[in-house]
Amino acid sequence: MILPTASRRRVLAALRPLLSGRLLLLLLIAVAGFVTALAGLVGPWVVGGLVDALRVETSMRPVVQGAVWILVAGIVGGLGTWLSRWWMGALAEPAVASLREDVLDAALAVDSSVVESGGRGDLVSRVAEDSRVVTEAASAILPMFLQSLFVVVVSAAGMTVVDWRLGLVGLVAVPMYALTLRWYLPRSGPIYAQERIAFGVRSQRMLGGIGGATTLRAYEAERVELERIDAASVHARTLSIDVFRFLTRAFSRNNRAEAVVLAALLVAGSLLVESGGLTAGGVATAALLFHRLFNPIGALVGMFDEIQSAGASLARMVGVIDLPSSSTRSARAAEPVGIAATAGAPALETLPPADGSLLLDGVGHSYEVDHPVLAAVDLRIAPGEVVAVVGATGAGKSTLAQIAAGTVPPTTGTVRLGADAVRDLSAPALRRRISMVSQEVHVFAGSIAENVRVPAPEADDGAVLAALSTVGAHRWVSSLPDGTDTVVGDGGQPLTAMQEQMLALARIVLADPEFVVLDEATAEAGSSGARDLETAARGVLTGRGGLVVAHRLSQAVTADRVLVMKGGRIVESGTHEELSHGDGLYATLWEAWTAR
Repeated sequence: MILPTASRRRVLAALRPLLSGRLLLLLLIAVAGFVTALAGLVGPWVVGGLVDALRVETSMRPVVQGAVWILVAGIVGGLGTWLSRWWMGALAEPAVASLREDVLDAALAVDSSVVESGGRGDLVSRVAEDSRVVTEAASAILPMFLQSLFVVVVSAAGMTVVDWRLGLVGLVAVPMYALTLRWYLPRSGPIYAQERIAFGVRSQRMLGGIGGATTLRAYEAERVELERIDAASVHARTLSIDVFRFLTRAFSRNNRAEAVVLAALLVAGSLLVESGGLTAGGVATAALLFHRLFNPIGALVGMFDEIQSAGASLARMVGVIDLPSSSTRSARAAEPVGIAATAGAPALETLPPADGSLLLDGVGHSYEVDHPVLAAVDLRIAPGEVVAVVGATGAGKSTLAQIAAGTVPPTTGTVRLGADAVRDLSAPALRRRISMVSQEVHVFAGSIAENVRVPAPEADDGAVLAALSTVGAHRWVSSLPDGTDTVVGDGGQPLTAMQEQMLALARIVLADPEFVVLDEATAEAGSSGARDLETAARGVLTGRGGLVVAHRLSQAVTADRVLVMKGGRIVESGTHEELSHGDGLYATLWEAWTAR
C-alpha cells in the first residue's frame, strides 16, 4: 500500500497561503521577465536593419551602431535575468522551506499505523527525494520556465509588428504546438506520477533490505531480497526510460512544427519582397524572431518534464501533510467507534467506575476486510500491574500492544485509561500517560544525554544519570570517551543493539508514564545481553503498569499475570505458576522452553 497523493485542487490550496503576501515579488518577476524578453528583440531587429542598410551603405557605421545596441541589450537582458532569478529565489525558497517543514511536521505526527501501511520507504522518499525535486524546480527550473514563456509571447508579438501577414503565417505554428501539448499533457501527469511512486517503492525495498540485513543473512535469503530490490529498481529505471522516450517524441513534434512554419515564412517573405510589400531585412527579422522561438518553446516542453515531475512530487508531499495524525485523535472522538460490532460490548456509560486502570473492552482489529487479527479481547491492567503476553507468531500480540499504547485505533471495541477514552486524549496527553518501546528503536545523532532527554528536553544531568542507572546503562556509559556527552548515532560512537535498547528504556524512565508497553523490546539483544535487558525492563516497570509482549518466557515468570494468545484471542490467563503447572498451551510452551 502506497501513501495517498493529493489532488491538484488540494495542492493549489496548500500553495496559496505559502505565496500570499508576496505579490510585490510576483510583480517584480513579471516586470524583469518582460524587460528581458524585450531586450532579446534587439538582436533580430538590428540584423534585419543591417540587411537593408548594407545594401545602400558600405560604411561600418551601421555595424558599429548595431553592435552597441546588441551590447546594451545583452547587458539589460543579463541584468533582468539575474534579477528575475534573484526575486524568484526570494519568492520560492521560503515557500518551499515552509512546505518542507510542514511535511516533516506531518511525517513526525502521523499515526504509526498509517506509516506501517504505506511503508517507511515511501514516507522517506517523499520527505527527502520529493522535497529535493520540488526545491530544484523552484530554484532553477521555474525561473527558466517563466523566462522562456515571456520570450515566446514577446517574440511572437514582435514578428507580427514586422508584418501582420508574416504574423499570420507564424500563427500556423500555434495549432501544431497545441496538438503537441494536447498529446503531451494528458499522458505526462500519469507517467510522472508513476515514476515518483516507483522511486518510493524502490526506496522502501532498499530500506527494508538494509534494515533486515541480519535476518536475511541468518536465513541465507540475501539473493531473494536482492531480486526484489532489483525488480523494483528495474521497474523504476524502465519508467525513467519511458519518460525520456516520451519526451523525445514531444520534441520531435515541436521540430516538425518549426521546420514547417519557418519554411512557410521564407516562402511568404520572398513573395512579399518580390511584390514590394516588404524588405529583405524585414523578412530576415521575422525569420530570426521565429527562429528565436525554437529554444524557448523547446525549453518549455523540456521543462514540462521537470515541472510535471515536480508537480507529482509536490502532490506526494501535500499528501503527507494531509495524512491523519495522532493530533486528530480528539477530532475523531465524535465518530462511531464500532462497539455494536462486538457482541455484548457495554457502552461507555455502563462501564464500571474508573480506577486508573488500562481497560480494553471488546477490542477487535482487522488490517484487511475479512482478515481479523484480534477478536473480542477484554483486558484490564491495574495501576502497577505487569501483564505478559505470549503466543505464536501471528497470534495478535503486537497488534494488541499497539492498541493498548494508543498507536493503532481498534476496529471494534473501546480502550480506556482511567476515566478517559484513549481516543479522546490528545497525543501529548496520551504519551504522558502511556509510553511504548518496540523491537525497533532509533538512536539520534547527538550525545547520550540528548538521546535520553527526547521525552523531557528540560531534564537536568542528574535526572539523565538516574534514568541510565535505573536501566543499568550507567556502567557502559561511564566507560565511553565523554560519558553522557559522547556523540552517538550517524557518524558517532557505535552502539550495540543492547545499548540502543537501554537508551530507549532510559527515555521511558525520564518520561515517567503511568503505563509502559514493551513490544519485544529485548528481542534484539541476543543471548549475551538478554539478562541485562530483562533486568533493565524490570527497572522500567517498577511502580508502573505494564503490558509486555514476551520474546522469552523468562520475562513471563516475573509478570503478575500471563496471557496466552492464539488466533487473535486470549485463550489462557493466570500467573506463571498456575499456567505452567496446568495442561494448557502455556504449560507446553514452558516445558519446551525449560528443556532447551
